[in-house]
Amino acid sequence: MKYARQIQGRLEGLNRTLLNLNKLIKAGKKQEAIEYMETGALKEAYENLESIINTSSTSNYGARGVQNTGTL
Repeated sequence: MKYARQIQGRLEGLNRTLLNLNKLIKAGKKQEAIEYMETGALKEAYENLESIINTSSTSNYGARGVQNTGTL
């Protein structure tokens, strides 16, 4: 459940940054939009989402967000 909330939060952040990018493009601010994608908030939002996904695919996490410990 925690993982799902984290992913949802990162997706919402990515959606907000994409909306901001859309506004820059519509305003004709091409250079500002390019910087926003390459070094700005959009890049950061994407990297945050990517980080969570990579962590989940490389770690053996259980349903509660803790590593599986096998038989105790």
